Amino acid sequence: PASAFQVDVVDSWSTSSERNPIKQLHLTMSNIPMSTPPPVLPNRGTAKVKSVLSGDTVVLLGRAGEGKKAPEVTFTFERVTAPRMASKANNNVDDPGAFSSREWLRNMCVGKTVTFETRKQGATAGDRVYGLLFMPNPTDKSSEWNLSVESVRRGFCTPKILGGDADDANDDGDTVEDYEKALQSAYKEAVSARSGVHADKPLVRKIMNAGEEFEAMTLVEKAKRLCTNGSVNCVIEYVFDGSRYRCIVTDPELESVGLLYGSFTLLLAGVSCPRVGNPRLNPPTPSEPFAVEARNFVELRLLQRELKITLHGTDKSGVCLVGTVHHPRGSIGAEVLKNGLGRISDWTIRMMSPGDVPPLRIAENAAKRANIGVFESYAPPTLTGASEFVGTVVEVLTGDTLLILPNGETYDDESKLKKISLASIRAPRAGNERTGKPDEPYATECKDRLRVLTVGKPVKVNIHYEKEIPMGANQTEKRQFGTVSVGKREDVGEVLIAESLATTQRHRDDDEKSIRYDDLVAAESIAKAAKKGIHSEAEYKKKTVNDLSDPKKAKTYASTLERAGMTKAIVDYCFNGSRFKLFVPSENCYIVFALSNIRCPQPSPNQGALSRGQAKAAEPFGDNSKRHSRLNVLQRSVEISCNGVTNGGVMTGDLFVGSGAQRRDFGIELVASGLATVDQRKIDYGEAPKALVDTQTAAQSNKLGIWSVKQVTKNEPKTKSYDKAEERAVDIQISEISNGNSFFFRVVGDESAKVIDDSMKIFTETNGTAAAPCEVKPGKVVAALFNDGSSNSWYRAKILEKTANGKAKVLFVDHGNVATVSPATHLRPLDMSLTTESIPAVAKEAQLALIKVRPLDEDDGLDAARMFQGAAWGKDLKARLHGETDGKVVVTLYEGDVDAPSINENLTAAGLARIGKKYEIYDLLDRMGNSDALGKLVKDLQAAQESARTSRKGMWIYGEIPEEDEE
Repeated sequence: PASAFQVDVVDSWSTSSERNPIKQLHLTMSNIPMSTPPPVLPNRGTAKVKSVLSGDTVVLLGRAGEGKKAPEVTFTFERVTAPRMASKANNNVDDPGAFSSREWLRNMCVGKTVTFETRKQGATAGDRVYGLLFMPNPTDKSSEWNLSVESVRRGFCTPKILGGDADDANDDGDTVEDYEKALQSAYKEAVSARSGVHADKPLVRKIMNAGEEFEAMTLVEKAKRLCTNGSVNCVIEYVFDGSRYRCIVTDPELESVGLLYGSFTLLLAGVSCPRVGNPRLNPPTPSEPFAVEARNFVELRLLQRELKITLHGTDKSGVCLVGTVHHPRGSIGAEVLKNGLGRISDWTIRMMSPGDVPPLRIAENAAKRANIGVFESYAPPTLTGASEFVGTVVEVLTGDTLLILPNGETYDDESKLKKISLASIRAPRAGNERTGKPDEPYATECKDRLRVLTVGKPVKVNIHYEKEIPMGANQTEKRQFGTVSVGKREDVGEVLIAESLATTQRHRDDDEKSIRYDDLVAAESIAKAAKKGIHSEAEYKKKTVNDLSDPKKAKTYASTLERAGMTKAIVDYCFNGSRFKLFVPSENCYIVFALSNIRCPQPSPNQGALSRGQAKAAEPFGDNSKRHSRLNVLQRSVEISCNGVTNGGVMTGDLFVGSGAQRRDFGIELVASGLATVDQRKIDYGEAPKALVDTQTAAQSNKLGIWSVKQVTKNEPKTKSYDKAEERAVDIQISEISNGNSFFFRVVGDESAKVIDDSMKIFTETNGTAAAPCEVKPGKVVAALFNDGSSNSWYRAKILEKTANGKAKVLFVDHGNVATVSPATHLRPLDMSLTTESIPAVAKEAQLALIKVRPLDEDDGLDAARMFQGAAWGKDLKARLHGETDGKVVVTLYEGDVDAPSINENLTAAGLARIGKKYEIYDLLDRMGNSDALGKLVKDLQAAQESARTSRKGMWIYGEIPEEDEE
C-alpha cells in the first residue's frame, strides 16, 4: 500500500532544555535573508539524519515550511575526527578505515531521528555546526548513545586530543570534562581491541568508476551471473534527480571479480524525471518544473540506503546503467509516477521484465487523471471522430496503414474511407522507385502479411490518438492511430511484431501510445530472442520479382500464362474497373491484366497523371466502376485465365473472385451492374460470349449504371471534319514518309512544282547562302537553308516552333520533311512573290484511307513504315483521292493498276495495319457519297485483316487487340 511506503519526516528542528524535544522551532532556509549566514541550530533539539558524509559528519534535515524547501545543516562531531573518505583529491582512495567508519554511522542513523547538542556554530564555522548527536541505544531503549563516543569505542573515529584535559563549560552548565573522559576511555578500548582504524589492516577502499576502470556492461553481466537472484547490493550515494542516482557496489559476491566498490550512475528503469538545474554554470541552468520536488521525494526514501538493484543494461553511451531499485516497502518508480513527479521512459521500460511494467502504467495514468505534478496541464487526446468503429478493410497501404470503410457507409467517394495507422507500430518503410530509395528489409513481407490478415474482412478499430503527418512541402495530414482487431486476433499489430515483421514505435516520454503498448513491447522481446525476420543477424535478401509490364517481356511470357490455364493471382492495383496490375505467385511475376470482351468507363485521373499532364477526362460511371473493383477485388486472391496479350503488353482474359459457392466471374458482375459494356466489335463479329451479351441486355433494359444516362458515348461516332471532294485518280510521287500510313506527296506533272523549284533556285543564286535576320514566329513562312546532297539551297519552310535552345523547328512545305535549324545561320525572309499565298505549297499531306498503324517507337510501327517505304519510295504511284480530313488527303495507293491490291490492303494483310473503327468507316462512306471504290476497299481490307488475324501476323501475333490498346 502507498501509505506503508511513506517516510516520517521531521517537521522542524525540535528544541528542549533537556535532550527530549519539548517544543518545535519552525525554521527554514527561506526564512533567512540571503545576506545572513546559513541556518543556525538551537542549542538542543531533534532532527532527521538525511545523509552521512563521513564517520564524523552528517547532514541534518529540518522542517519544510509550506511551499518552502527544508533546511539542511552539515553537523560534525565535536572533538573527534574520522579517516578521510575517497575523493578526486586523494585519487579516489580512502584513508584506512574511512569507509568502515562511514558505513557504521550510516547504518546507525540515516533516515532516523536524532537528538543534537550544538557546541560551535556561527560565522566562523560557515554552514558547518559542531556538536554531539544522541540516539536511543539499540539494545536498551531506556538509555541513549552518544554517537561520537560509540564511534570512537568501535575504532571508527579518534579523539582530536589524546589524553588532554578540558575545563570549559557549555551553555547548559555541563562540563566538557565528562565528554572528554568518555572519549579517552573509548579510545583506549578500541586500541586494546584493535578495532576499526586500530586493526592490523584496516579496510582501504579504492573507488572504481564505470566507463573508466571497468565497463558498465561487465557489471550487468556479472551481477546476473554471480549475485543472488541477479540483484546486486548497492548504496545510493547521491541523487542527481528523481530518476538518476550515483551508486556504490557493496555486494561481497562481486569481490571475486574485482567489482566491489565500483561506482556508477544508475538510471531508474521505466521512469524519467525532470532535470535539476546547475547554478554553477554560466549562465546558470534553471531546474525543470517539479525537478526539485522529485529529487527531494527520492532523497527522503533512497539516499544512502543499501538496497538491492536489478541491472537491465546500459544507455547508448555504455557508461550509465539502467536498473530497478527494490525497496522493502514498494516500487520507488511507481511512487514517483503516482505523485506526478516523472513520466514513463519508453526506452528504459523496454529493458524491464513485462511483469514489472503494469504498476508503472497504472501509477502514471492515476497521475494523469488527477492532473498532478508534471501532468497538471495534461488533457486526454481529442479525436475528430468516433473512438471506436467497425468496418471492412479495403486496402493495405503500407505495413502499418490501412484504408477502412466503416459499416453503414456507402463507398461512393474516396473520402468515405478512413486511413488508420496501427498505434505504436513501426513497419519497415517502402522505398521510392523515382528517387532510387530502396525498400527497407521485410517491407514487402510485412505489408503482405497485413493484407492476408485484414483485406476484405470485418475489423474493429479502437482509436487512441491522432498526429499531424508531413505529406510534402508545407503539407500535413491528420492521421488516426489505433488498435485493429480481426476475428480472434485482438491486435494485428502484435501479430506483425510477434512474427518479426515490425517493431514497436519508439515514443518520446510525453507522446501518446497504444493502450497495449506493454504487450507489444513484450511480444517484441520474444521476437528478438528468436532472432528471426527483422531481428535476424543474417543478411536480408530481397525476393526478385519479374515485372512483365514491359511489352517485350509480356509478349515473350504470354504463351506460358495461356498454357497454364486457371492461375491464382493477387490484385495489386486497379487502374480502372477492368484493368489491373496482378502478382502471379506461381510464376513470380507482375502483369498488367485486362478483362477480355468488356470495357469500363475512364475514371478520374490520379494526381500522378495530372502532374505529368497525361490526364484523360473522366467518363460517366468511371469512378463507380473503379470503386466497385477496389472494394471487391483489390489485394484479394483471384483466379485468372489468360487468352491473349496486346501489343502494349497487357494480358487479356477472364477473372474470377471468391471461392466455393461465392465464386463468380467478375466481368459478368461488372456488366450486370451497368459498370462495363461488352466490346461492340466482339458482338458484331459474333465473338462475345452469350452470357455477357445477355447480361448487358438485362442491364440495358433495367437502365443500370451507364445505361441510366440518356446516351452511352462509348461507341458513338466521333465527329470528324471531312471536306467533300470529287473522287479522282492521279499519278503521284512520295516526297516524305512520316510513318506507316502518313506521308507527303507531289502530283506528277504539277506545273506549280516546277515553278517553285525554279524560283527557289533563282532566290539562292540571288541571295547566296548567307542568312539574314527574320522574325522567328510559329506559322510564319520563311526561306530555310537545306543541303540536298549536292549543295546548300534555300527552300520555303514554315516555322513550327521555337525550341528551348534558341533554334527553330521548320517544315519544308514543298517537300514535307521537318528539320531543326539555327535562325542565325539557316533562315532569311522570303520574297513576297514566293509566299504560300502567292504559290500554294506543292507537297500535300496525306494518309492511307481506313487503316491505322502503330507508332514508330514500336516494332510493328517501324515495320509498317519500312514496308510502306519499300513499296512507294521513288516510284510513280496511282492514287485515288477520296477527300480531306483534318487537313490531310485521304488516299488509296496502288503500285500499278488500280484494280490490283492497294498498298493499304497489303499493309493490312501483313498484320502491320488494321481497319479503323466502324463509325469512322461509316462516316467516311457517308461523306464521300457511298463511293463504290471506298466500299470495295472496305471489303478488301476486312478480308485482309481477317486473314492476318487468323494467321497471327504482325500485330495479331499475340491474339486479339483489346479496345484500350487501340486508343
